[in-house]
Amino acid sequence: MKRFILILLATSVISNAESKNWPAFRGPDAQGIGDGKTVLTWNADKTEGPIQNIRWSTDIPGLSHASPTIWGDRLFVTSAISGAGEQTLKMVLHDNGAPSDDVGEQTWIIYCLDKNTGKILWQRVATKNPPKTKRHPKSSHANATAVTDGKRLIVFLGSEGVYSYDLDGNILWKKDLGVFDAGPFGYADLQWGTASSPVLFEDKIVLQCDQKAGSFLVVLSAKDGSEIWRTAREKTSTQSWATPAIVRTAERTQIVTNGWPYMAGYDLATGKELWRLKHDGDLPAATPVFANGLIYIVSSHGGGQPLFAIFPSATGDITPPQGSTESPGLAWYVPRNVQETMVTPLLYGGLLYCIADNGVLKTYDAMTGKLTYIKRVGAGVGFSASPIVVDSKIFFTSEDGEVYVVKAGTEFEILAKNLMGETVLASPAFSEDVLFFRTRGRVVAIGAAAGR
Repeated sequence: MKRFILILLATSVISNAESKNWPAFRGPDAQGIGDGKTVLTWNADKTEGPIQNIRWSTDIPGLSHASPTIWGDRLFVTSAISGAGEQTLKMVLHDNGAPSDDVGEQTWIIYCLDKNTGKILWQRVATKNPPKTKRHPKSSHANATAVTDGKRLIVFLGSEGVYSYDLDGNILWKKDLGVFDAGPFGYADLQWGTASSPVLFEDKIVLQCDQKAGSFLVVLSAKDGSEIWRTAREKTSTQSWATPAIVRTAERTQIVTNGWPYMAGYDLATGKELWRLKHDGDLPAATPVFANGLIYIVSSHGGGQPLFAIFPSATGDITPPQGSTESPGLAWYVPRNVQETMVTPLLYGGLLYCIADNGVLKTYDAMTGKLTYIKRVGAGVGFSASPIVVDSKIFFTSEDGEVYVVKAGTEFEILAKNLMGETVLASPAFSEDVLFFRTRGRVVAIGAAAGR
């Protein structure tokens, strides 16, 4: 009995720790699932009535689409601050993709906030210089979400390098990986900047460094930044803005990458390619999702909008033959999913939720790929932030700062529409019953008043 009680106590401690931490893009295990409860309604827009259910709001200068990272009572965000003053965002679904003229001196800063009060505890300048490449007019010079394991904070600034800090803001090491000419293949004049976030797994940092030429996947030591291995992706991917995923099964641990023209899996220990899958959905940005024993990857642009459910045991080239949706490496395959999306799918309760840039939401049975429903969330608004779910409530955040709360399940129901009062492209975070949003100029904590 004593041993049983000790096991229960240990399990409780682990559960409490996991509910406090949101250590990376999309949170624990990159699932986008928050452990706890939160408020259904709030208002953070001062022009639309009284402020409601806002714990705190802290102004953050500059421009960044990186999500908040949380460990314990500390919250971390990055920002790129232009020396020329306020930067502009071109909020359009479609344009010619011409880069922004925001090419003057930038200061890249890491901020640490008290999660409970919003007070800035410390800030550190990573680097200060003109950016080495241009950015997309809808993007920023600081897109990647930082990652932490409670010992170190890893920040990837693309062409500006990789930085490691302890949680008190002391620099541990930094590394230059070169200049990344990221943009659509075949357009020499279009530079859009990088967006893939670092992944931290068992003292290894995984970085997906795709660009027009010279793409590679690299694993660094989290202890000192030394390179463990590097694998060229020249023939696998010429463009991607997706964060890789770590998939561990009893047979092997692999890095899964979204890319174009191939999605691919690599052995974590050696960098050896395990499988590849050719597709025609270019400009991929969504992160692979692993759940229910399957790997889910979506890419939607160009000639198709494919959605794949892949067996983690896949080997070799698993591309389906022309005109077929079947392959030994695939559980199922939807050739056309949602049109134009940067959003990572959410898997919850046996359903896979995929939302397009224009708000069209498709929900599938995760095991069969059967379409459950297709509905529109919002009207005339764009979606770039990936959704998260808390207590069977899914939070879809539009670029206009409207947060739609959709009930999880086979029947579509919008439970609430909430206002942030600012542009939002970053995905939210969650910790201890509080939602955290990175808006155009603030970090906002949303939850019931303390003590209630």
